[in-house]
Amino acid sequence: MFNIIDKYMTNLTKDDVNNFALKKNIYLADDELDLIYSFIKKNYKEILKNPSLFDINRFESKFHEDNFNKIKKVYIEYFSKYQKFL
Repeated sequence: MFNIIDKYMTNLTKDDVNNFALKKNIYLADDELDLIYSFIKKNYKEILKNPSLFDINRFESKFHEDNFNKIKKVYIEYFSKYQKFL
């Protein structure tokens, strides 16, 4: 499974991240999009290895309040849905 994720992450673009956000009614500012994209690309392997290390609340000050609340909601939804696969 990790090979599939690696291949996907290698090809991930900012547009992919932004399009996903838009589907969730999250309208990211450029700096927010840059932060999310670079964080994902740099940290996805570590988070997959040990998801309990990730604390989304550490990033609250990096986003507009409305965006952070939406991002947190999506994170909780997907973490709950896919937690058993990690």
